[in-house]
Amino acid sequence: MTAKQKKQQKELLDKLHTKYYGKKKSKAQDPKAPEKAPEKSKASSNEGPSRNELMLQAKAKGIKNFRVINKEELVEILKEGTTQERINEIVSGAVDPTP
Repeated sequence: MTAKQKKQQKELLDKLHTKYYGKKKSKAQDPKAPEKAPEKSKASSNEGPSRNELMLQAKAKGIKNFRVINKEELVEILKEGTTQERINEIVSGAVDPTP
């Protein structure tokens, strides 16, 4: 294989690679690449305690099946004025979601 054939073969492979995989970008060429990872906040999108913290509070309060209750329901259950009837209603709805 001559030098000219090697060069043609390399160009062909480069074209095929670009066609199917796009252009390669090194980190030095990409000005948009962040230098370090952004910091995560404690709660992803909502303010207040995390679901894990709410589950621990529900466990301490003696609520059964707290693991199947979503975050919004946990917040409602752990409010000061929530009655035991409402808590039982939420828990039973979470455990057996069929109407």
